[in-house]
Formats: sequence, C-alpha cells, structure tokens
Amino acid sequence: MKNVVKRLCCVGMLLTWALLSPAQQIGTRFPSERKVIKDPKTGVELIFLTSKSGTGDSKIYQTHNQWTSDGKWVIFRSTRVRGEAMAVNEETGDIVQVTEGGFSGMLCVARKSMHLYYMRPLKNKKDERLGMEVVEVNLERLFADSEAGKLKKKKHYERICGLIPQEMGAGGDMALDGSETFAYFRLGKEYAGKFPIKEELSGTFGPRRMGAGPSGIGKIDLTTGKIDHVVSVHFQVGHIQGNPWHPGEVIFCWETGGKAPQRTWMVNADGTNLRPIYRETEYDWVTHEAVISEDELVIAVLGHRKIAEERNMDFSKDWGPSGTKEYATGMAVVNMRTREFTMEGQVDGDNFWHVAGSQDGHWVAGDTFARELWLIDRHTKERILLTAGHKTTARDHVHPTFKPDGTAIEIQSAMLSEDGRSLNICVVKLPQHLLDRYKK
Repeated sequence: MKNVVKRLCCVGMLLTWALLSPAQQIGTRFPSERKVIKDPKTGVELIFLTSKSGTGDSKIYQTHNQWTSDGKWVIFRSTRVRGEAMAVNEETGDIVQVTEGGFSGMLCVARKSMHLYYMRPLKNKKDERLGMEVVEVNLERLFADSEAGKLKKKKHYERICGLIPQEMGAGGDMALDGSETFAYFRLGKEYAGKFPIKEELSGTFGPRRMGAGPSGIGKIDLTTGKIDHVVSVHFQVGHIQGNPWHPGEVIFCWETGGKAPQRTWMVNADGTNLRPIYRETEYDWVTHEAVISEDELVIAVLGHRKIAEERNMDFSKDWGPSGTKEYATGMAVVNMRTREFTMEGQVDGDNFWHVAGSQDGHWVAGDTFARELWLIDRHTKERILLTAGHKTTARDHVHPTFKPDGTAIEIQSAMLSEDGRSLNICVVKLPQHLLDRYKK
C-alpha cells in the first residue's frame, strides 16, 4: 500500500511539474536552429529558420501576414509545445513561444503594431464550451522580457478582446481588417441561417460533398468586444482575408475542397456590396487567392487534369469540364475595382498551386505540384526558378508568402529533415540582381 501511495505521489508531482514547466509558459526561449544554405539547383540563398525533425512546424496559411511589424520575427505553428505558436527571429534564429493555453484556427499578425491576434476556446468549470475568446498578445513586451530573462505571467502580455458566443459557431478562419481595429470570423451554418440570404441555398458541389450553405461572416471590435453580423451567403465560406490596404473590405471564398462554381468573393464590412471578384467559367478551376495590394488579388487557375477527349471522362460525376490546359491556366492577377484579369504565366508540364505577390507590383510567385518555387516578373513575364526539391507531406505544400518589403519569400519545407517529412520554416532571399532590377 505504501508503494502504491508513493507511486501516486510521484505521478502527481510529475503532472504538477508538467503543468507548471517553463516549457509551457509564454515567452519561453528555444535554441537557434538557423541554417543558411544555397539551393543545389539554382544557387539561391535559403535561410532555414527551423531545421529539426519532429517539431511540427508549419506556416500560417499563405493568405495571411507572417512577419511582425518590425520585420524581425516570423510567427509559425509548432508542436514544440503542443498546441502553441512560436516566433523565430530571422537574423538570430532565436525561437520564442508566443501563446499559452492554446489557439484555434488562424494566427493573425498585425502589420501596424507588434500584436498577435487569435481565437481560443473558453470553457466553464463543467467543461462546457462557452465560445471563442479573441486574444491579443503584446509581442514587443513579450520579446523584451523573454530576452531579459524576466518573464511574468501571461496576463501581463495578453489582453482578452472579447468573447464570440458559442451559438455563433465561430472557428477556423479569422482575419484582421485593414484598420486592425476589428477582426472577421466565419459563422456556423445554424447561426448564419438566421439572417436573410438573397440567393437560393446551394447544395454540395463535387465529389467531396462540400460547399453547401448557408454560412457567413461576423466581426468583432478588438477594443470594445462588440460583435456584429456582416453577411450570410448561400454557400460554405472558406478562407477569409481582410484587405490590409483598404479598411472595411473582406475577401473570402466558396469552399468545396476543389473546383467551386464561383470561388472568389468580397463584401464590405457593413454587409453591403456582396459580389464575385473573378467571374469564372465552368472551365476555370480557381484556387488559393491572396490579396497582394490595395486593388489586386492573385489566383491560381489550375490545369492539372487531362483534356476530356484524352481520358473519355463523364464530367457530370466529377468537377465538371474544369482544370485542363485546353483553356488558359496559370497564375493570374485580378483587379478588384475594374475586374480586369491578367494572366501572368504558367510553368511547362506542371501547374502553379499556391500563389503570392509583392505589394510593389513587380513580382508574383507560386509553388508547383513538384514543390518548386517560381518567380514571375510582372513587367516582362519572365519565369525564374528560385528553388526546388522541397519535400512536404501529401497533405501540405510549400505555401509561399512574400515578406512585406518584397525582399524574401517564406515557405515551409522538409528539405533538411532527416525523415523527409517534417516541415521546417524557410526564408528564400530574392537574388540581389532581381531586387536591383526595379530600384528607383
């Protein structure tokens, strides 16, 4: 009996230690893993900000900002401390834990301040979910205390902006408005259906049986916590973006898991002027849209399927007659004001998959099915292979995102991983001769 009690006491002490371990505390620092190599194929400089296997590193989705406003830190997801987010310093490689208590869905890194915003489930003492609290983290204060070795409790770095009630069904996507005074979030089907919807509700689309409505978007005031309904729509809402250069503008997509009847949409923050952005045809397979400037959205128009005559396919049982190179495919930019569509280019024998662009208007970039990263000069349409050989898992991809100053692109890659699967955070520097090309 004494041995049993002794063992139970030991287990209790270990559990207590695990709960109070510094490795769980916001601001905890981890050693640098930074490695700089040259791409074996192109010679372009690759800065691996993380390089260990099995740490569960991955980028924030490519639609969102990745760098802190001072341009020094990259925020990313990781399982170094399960369920928490990290920041890594681009120059020193220092890694700092920036959340405590977990997060849900998208990490939103402010461009105008050293703040991070995210959602976190809130439960009562009976373990019943009350909703999603929206959290602000003061990164400037956190980094300073972490470097000085004078960490305080998380309440000194966190501010609870407000609570999104459980009945609203919030979860997954969240995005900052361009003003950074409020954030958008996705609404659940039941709550969205309480509001008027002009169009007839859509059913599922495609073999994955996704895309059915209703769904919608809400917003929360980050100062007062006030919650408002923005819009309800007849389809399933996917990724949401705010336009960083145009406050009060929301960009989002119809999510089907593949080709959508009309992928790209936008609406004003007050719910007015709901409209499609690129009005696609049944032949267009549009995906992975990203806002790249005040007026522009970059999209991938896929051509990854064989032309119908070559495979004698009954399109009625699949995604329709879309996604083949019988029609124009590649990386394209759409002007959200004029609706003008410009095809920037396509890779031979492959397809652009996830796309990005520099806000100065000079470059667009995209990864391919082969996990290569290409750059296109928007003025000359020159295609430039930046880096290749970036293994990822079957369910994940390179996911390029431009640094706001246009000098680099962040990707995720298993190039250095011992197991060939574990992703690391990598920054691809644009060669100096390309940066010099359009210097004033």
